[in-house]
Amino acid sequence: MRRFARTMGAAVLAVAVVAGTAGWAAGDSQVVVTGPPPGAAAWRAAGTAERPLPDPWTATPAEVARFFGGLDTDRERELLRAHPLVVGNLEGTPLPLRYEANRLAITATGEARFASLAAPGRQILAFDPRGRGQVVEVFGDLEQAVHVSVIVPGADNDAVSHDAPRRPATGPAGTARALWAAAGGRGAVIAWSGYTTPVGVGVDAASGRLAEAGAVRLARFTAGLDAVGAPDPVLFCHSYGSVVCGLAARHTDARDVVVFGSPGMRAGHVGALRTGARVWAARGPSDWIADVPNVEVGGIGHGADPASAGFGARRIPAGDVEGHTGYFAPGTRTLTAFASIARGESR
Repeated sequence: MRRFARTMGAAVLAVAVVAGTAGWAAGDSQVVVTGPPPGAAAWRAAGTAERPLPDPWTATPAEVARFFGGLDTDRERELLRAHPLVVGNLEGTPLPLRYEANRLAITATGEARFASLAAPGRQILAFDPRGRGQVVEVFGDLEQAVHVSVIVPGADNDAVSHDAPRRPATGPAGTARALWAAAGGRGAVIAWSGYTTPVGVGVDAASGRLAEAGAVRLARFTAGLDAVGAPDPVLFCHSYGSVVCGLAARHTDARDVVVFGSPGMRAGHVGALRTGARVWAARGPSDWIADVPNVEVGGIGHGADPASAGFGARRIPAGDVEGHTGYFAPGTRTLTAFASIARGESR
């Protein structure tokens, strides 16, 4: 009876912590952006009975790759110009084609909030303007990379905040740049703002609803990397992003899964993730995430602490990390360890 009371008390505390000032207000609930990309219906209609176009929702990335492998340049350009939002978001499409398609799609929105994403030299691998917007950006040469890392961010990230001015080496684009530089500018690092994240610390952040939808998208994204011949990736998962990675891990071919500032992975221990990837965890001494109780009751809370000894993850030194977002700060032991894992050097 005492154990039950302690568990329920922790659950109540978890709700209080994650709800914060947002409380249980309905306005905190985000509308999940999922399904095929905008323009999918027009894309399907453009196919013929003799040569249908791969369905953006049901075709596997491998099937998409085979389709584009059979096209000549003229047909590729025709599809690119007519359907940039589909071509730019279709996993398995050749990388240069996706970069160009997304530049066209971003420019076509005419929205100032997205304009910087179309700047020369940016490699936008996916772009969806619906809702708060989603974007995936590559740093480095993904076509030639011998190692690939994917940054999976937590709450309050979308296409607008993806590269917004903020403290250096924070945010999806900032952390990707920091990791790419720390790894010696070799390989490729991908900033994956590719799912609907929670806003603030309300009910969405305490539940797994958005993480479940994000895990489906992350698994498909990694299958797309495999379809174009990229190496098995390392997933670097921050905060709520570690919940996404915990749910997606069994469905990816990730080489390593690295979680930091994690509220839990919806698993009681490493074995429950059902992945062949090595799992690593880090938490800094001043990270407020330590105050979030590691319980899961009635769908609220994310379970065991990945940084605890009992979880079974490999530990990463984080004693010089400041706060909840300082894990990629230059000069920290944590960033050095991250770079070693990214290069495949850590054992």
